[in-house]
Amino acid sequence: MGHVREPVPALRARPLDIEALARRLRTVVQGEVRFEAASRALYAQDASNYRRIPLGVVIPTSKDDVLAAISVCRELGAPIVSRGGGTSLAGQTVNEAVVLDFSKRMNRIVWLDPEARLAAVEPGVVCDELVEAGKPFGLTWGPQPATHSHCCFGGMLGNNCGGMRAQMNGIAVQNVEALDVVLYDGTRLHAGWMREEDLAGAIRRGGAEGALLSRLRALRDRWAERIRRGYPKIPRRVSGYNLDQLLPGPDGRFNLGRVLVGSEATLVTMLEATLQLLPDPPRHVVVVLGYRDIFEAAEAAHTFLEFRPLALEGMDDILRRQLAEMDAEHAERVKCLSDGNAWLMIELGAATESEARARAEALVRRAGSSIVDFRIYPEPAQQHALWEAREGGLGATAFVPGSPDAWPGWEDSAVAPERLGAYLRDLRRLYDSYDYHPALYGHFGMGLIHCRVPFDLYTSGGVEKFRRFMSDAADLVVSYGGSLSGEHGDGQARAELLVKMFGPELMEAMRELKAIFDPFHRMNPGKIVEPYPIVDHLRLGPAYRPAQPETHFRFPEDDGSLARATLRCVGIGRCRRKHGEGEDHHDVMCPSYMVTLEEEHSTRGRAHLLWEMLRRDGPVTEGWRDDGVKHALDLCLSCKGCKGDCPVNVDLATYKAEFLAHYWKGRLRPRHAYAFGYIDKWARLAARLPGLVNLLTQTPGASALMKVLAGISLESKIPAFAPQTFRAMFRRRGASPTTGGQRVVLWADTFNDHFFPDTLMAAVDVLEAAGYEVVVPPDGLCCGRPLYDFGMLDDARRYLDRVLHGMRPYLAERLPVVVLEPSCASVFKDELYNLMPDSQDAAALRDRTMLLSDLLAREAKLWIPPKLPGRALVQGHCHQKALFGVDSEQKVLDAIGLEHEVLEAGCCGMAGAFGFVDETHRVGVACGERALLPRVRSAPLETIVMANGFSCREQIAQRTERGALHLAEVMKLALDRGPGEALEPRAEARIVTRRRAAMRASMLRAAIRIVAVIGTAIAGATLVRRRRRTSVLGRALRRALAS
Repeated sequence: MGHVREPVPALRARPLDIEALARRLRTVVQGEVRFEAASRALYAQDASNYRRIPLGVVIPTSKDDVLAAISVCRELGAPIVSRGGGTSLAGQTVNEAVVLDFSKRMNRIVWLDPEARLAAVEPGVVCDELVEAGKPFGLTWGPQPATHSHCCFGGMLGNNCGGMRAQMNGIAVQNVEALDVVLYDGTRLHAGWMREEDLAGAIRRGGAEGALLSRLRALRDRWAERIRRGYPKIPRRVSGYNLDQLLPGPDGRFNLGRVLVGSEATLVTMLEATLQLLPDPPRHVVVVLGYRDIFEAAEAAHTFLEFRPLALEGMDDILRRQLAEMDAEHAERVKCLSDGNAWLMIELGAATESEARARAEALVRRAGSSIVDFRIYPEPAQQHALWEAREGGLGATAFVPGSPDAWPGWEDSAVAPERLGAYLRDLRRLYDSYDYHPALYGHFGMGLIHCRVPFDLYTSGGVEKFRRFMSDAADLVVSYGGSLSGEHGDGQARAELLVKMFGPELMEAMRELKAIFDPFHRMNPGKIVEPYPIVDHLRLGPAYRPAQPETHFRFPEDDGSLARATLRCVGIGRCRRKHGEGEDHHDVMCPSYMVTLEEEHSTRGRAHLLWEMLRRDGPVTEGWRDDGVKHALDLCLSCKGCKGDCPVNVDLATYKAEFLAHYWKGRLRPRHAYAFGYIDKWARLAARLPGLVNLLTQTPGASALMKVLAGISLESKIPAFAPQTFRAMFRRRGASPTTGGQRVVLWADTFNDHFFPDTLMAAVDVLEAAGYEVVVPPDGLCCGRPLYDFGMLDDARRYLDRVLHGMRPYLAERLPVVVLEPSCASVFKDELYNLMPDSQDAAALRDRTMLLSDLLAREAKLWIPPKLPGRALVQGHCHQKALFGVDSEQKVLDAIGLEHEVLEAGCCGMAGAFGFVDETHRVGVACGERALLPRVRSAPLETIVMANGFSCREQIAQRTERGALHLAEVMKLALDRGPGEALEPRAEARIVTRRRAAMRASMLRAAIRIVAVIGTAIAGATLVRRRRRTSVLGRALRRALAS
């Protein structure tokens, strides 16, 4: 039964007391209540064109928290809006209201009943989490949007989501069994299936629930015939409220929960959802059909529905080209497409592989001569690559080089599948008339078109043109009996146009529905009914004039503007994944979010804060000195995962370095910034007396003191310096045996030079075995990688100037520059260009910089791979994955016969100073423990653990019993291996033991010297004292004799 806690006050004329609201919420909510400026700025945007500053944010831990928060808001008259992943494209989750963020704490799968094919979830459960939970039982959840790795069920049901797999059983509304909800007035409701007798009985029982149901029945009976006539009969009608779900079906039942699906948090707040699961065929096959143009593909799509596809997607050649230009990986993926200028991608399910193949061949025969080419993909890896390309559409179309920026707005219109071809031709003509030329793709099997349109949202003329287009586009889709939205909902983007689709009578019925559930418009006001105008509250608009401060980085790919760079984030939230497994080594972004589940620790959250800082008219008011922005950036590991994993290549590591440069300007940084930032200087000093330094850093007591002085966590270990640097070893070894061969520069980075010189020596042996003559750059050069972590960009620029001067002769010869440490290589590939985009020397170094695996796999013509049978577990460095990839690494390991698994474990968590420093150490350890460290501990002793990054190797050494080897050391093992010689368990043991023995020997020598010095000093002091006593006695004796 429902209940009402207390009457809802009428709308108040006086302003809302925000301080009282925050105070009261903190008193009753067990979760988190945030009203500070940075939190409000974080939740001012989603993935849409709109921006509203919320009153505050509540992160509930339970249903009781939600009820308590709503009670306080009701008492004070504050509006509320629910939020899950924040990926809405129509502005549903932005409002001047209290935001209830369910994603962090209310994210449990409550139960799953495989026999009943039902599951209950809290609003913050991520789509893929339920999909994974169903796999052991051969079940799945049908509607899976492109954001399935991070979108939450609260938003999916609130917006009535679809996605590719909605082809199986319809959009979200067709897959909901029941909803547990609460109204703004406090009424609790279990909304599920009802027959007329159930409805009548509930009304007779009275109370809040009976009164509500009585009004719903009256609304339905009054408007039933108009609803039947006025609602489009298409698979993807998402626009408007689901009044049609009030009408009983053939079995005499209706589902009140389905009425509430797609209501965009304007009617109720969802507490829990019971969902229907579907059998997932054990075998899948994907057929790609090539057509002459997108219109022919659209016209053919509905003819394949008889095959009951799991997905039926379409895309045009514009999208293919944009994907190919996006990056090398997407360029490789689109090669899966057949010949043609447009494509249908059709996924079929079957019980067996042979049945799947037979169904695919039958579909191709059905296509007949209408296609120009086809391909059949039975392998899961091939299918995954194809769907990754298709899901890359949003990122590929947002910021196309040389084209205007593209935005949502008219991105998911839908018609009946059999009318899609004609509609698409007219839609293209409409786009052409406005000089908009977007790529076209979408869920063709359900009649839905996706695109991002190059609206000019910066100027008053452009905004007015945008509004005119939206009106004309609405008229067009309505003329086809279609829906303004077939997937993303109305929000603020399309609600103003709903009257065109439904007419004034049905809009009045929707207003009545709103009045039944939310008579005072406190639930996400301004959406669906009584909407805000389409062009109000734009994120951009004619008034958008961000600050354009002078910066150290030049941002050459963003028109020289940090503001433009932060605008790259379009809010789709891939950075909010809880893991990156199954993402083809795009598993890094965002390590701090994966640990904390905090919006401010996602790439999106940080980018939005920086954007708000530069906008200057919101809650972030302190500019470069804003502590809220800095707090969000503190846990950024500068891993560059976002640079490679984000669909629009947001580069938070660069933005963080720029911000810190200004934040600390004229002020002293924390002491660890100087300890780690200038590690090259300290390392060169330590190289003079490495044994003594190691005594201080490795001996208990002295080590603790050194950690305190350097700002290092007492739980961390300070790495030991090598007794001899690589440069010293290289000089002493004499002439190269390959003198006269092709020359290659081996960059002696600070970390390997001073801590693991044997790694560099192993690389020398490998390169010489491949026929190269190795040259080493002059002493004193360092890329300055740690400086970026602390915003020491003036010093970073000076370091790079010295590097370019010292490297100029090698660059003039166009020699390859092999860098073993991926984080150092990334400086030359990325930061160097960003700081000096106009420097020819910088461009030359950028072009010639490569990792060892790149040289061996791509350029080493004389290399004969030595064999090393065995297995390896490979941790790819974050910077390597982001900027270089791991393909070359895998090719080299394949060439030497070493079976391997590249871990999709994300960041190791050490990340330079991050894992050492007090303030961030615990998060760094948690990053490592999320996936990497458990896998290393569980690896058989016969398995080699590989990691190229100094930080990765250090984290593994400090947190496990294993030692990780660099690729160069693995290759050296292969070179040194005798015929038929098997790998011994813990292959790294000999290297690690030798390393430790040398370090202990240097410490012992230092200790002996110290003892000798102390002994000599004591002996000298004793001798001096004796001489003094002898002298005194002598003088006394002489005086006595003289007297």
